[in-house]
Amino acid sequence: MSLTLSLCGDVMLGRGVDQILPHPGDPVLRETYVRDARAYVDLAEAANGPIPRPVGFSWPWGEALDVLDRAAPDARIVNLETSVTQDGSFAPDKDVHYRMNPANLPSLAAARPDVCTLANNHVLDFGPRGLDETLTALADAGLRTAGAGRNASEAGRPAVVPVRGGGRVLVFSCGMPSSGVPHEWAATDRRAGVALVAGPSAAAAAELIARIRRSRRPGDVVVVSVHWGANWGFGVSRDEVRFARALVDGGADVVHGHSAHHPRPVEVYRGRLVLYGCGDFVDDYEGIRGYERYRDDLRLLYLVTLVTTEPGTRPAEVRMVPFQARRMRLEHASHEDAEWLRTTLDRVSHAHGARIDRGPGGTLTVRS
Repeated sequence: MSLTLSLCGDVMLGRGVDQILPHPGDPVLRETYVRDARAYVDLAEAANGPIPRPVGFSWPWGEALDVLDRAAPDARIVNLETSVTQDGSFAPDKDVHYRMNPANLPSLAAARPDVCTLANNHVLDFGPRGLDETLTALADAGLRTAGAGRNASEAGRPAVVPVRGGGRVLVFSCGMPSSGVPHEWAATDRRAGVALVAGPSAAAAAELIARIRRSRRPGDVVVVSVHWGANWGFGVSRDEVRFARALVDGGADVVHGHSAHHPRPVEVYRGRLVLYGCGDFVDDYEGIRGYERYRDDLRLLYLVTLVTTEPGTRPAEVRMVPFQARRMRLEHASHEDAEWLRTTLDRVSHAHGARIDRGPGGTLTVRS
């Protein structure tokens, strides 16, 4: 049996993106230099030209929607890195807060995600009330979530996606302080929050593996989605490598990492795929200066076809489709930009035993 997953990194439909959608929320911010979310629209327009307002709900996804429709993945997984709330109670001791108006959720639904992972450093930007509204809004929209909940049990529960042939995709989601998740956001028996992992330790991996084994049935595919690491840089620590490999040894078929604003190395370990960082996918960072050498304007959609064989599941094909963010919309990347991504990822993934090749139709492929 084979199935295909689509995976991407951070999807941030709040702040500036929310302002161009049909129902913009309160634009007030409390950042050091920016006090109005519409300033991020101005930056994007200064970089690449006018953005019509309001745009349609599908606008931020642009040409990625056609790619998804053609690929017809069995499960679509995104990391939703924003609260979905109209609450005005900014979480204290944070420099950046993201929120989108719940009335703009059709923009998220336009990509038809099967799972939105939430264990990240922005889902509680507007406190427990904002999280409660986020969870309610996503549930009312029929969107599955993992990684945050009204207590620890709910936050740690995997999202379950039934797939053809009677199998399931189980998606576990967790976040680490290294990505900026505050320790006090951890869900407990009496407190809403996220599934927080204190660090990439053997004990933390063992706890996750125990949860996998309690939930897994024969024929299931397991994805562990991890929000970890700094915003910039290609380095992967030894502890992160050990953590990811322990998850694979314990039953994870795919480790889906994210947090950095650009893609990080790829590894195929014991026939299983480890994405140390998928980079941003949708956001309002266009026109922000200071880290141009990482090419945050370039984005990747990962299409992973898995084949179930004895004794387990292995990736039969890993394709990455390059896009570029322009006017807060995803367009196909040029040949030159796709080649920059290929050579960069090939260089940083080589130490992890993976090579990145050119594939058909401008895609990139993973060879181990």
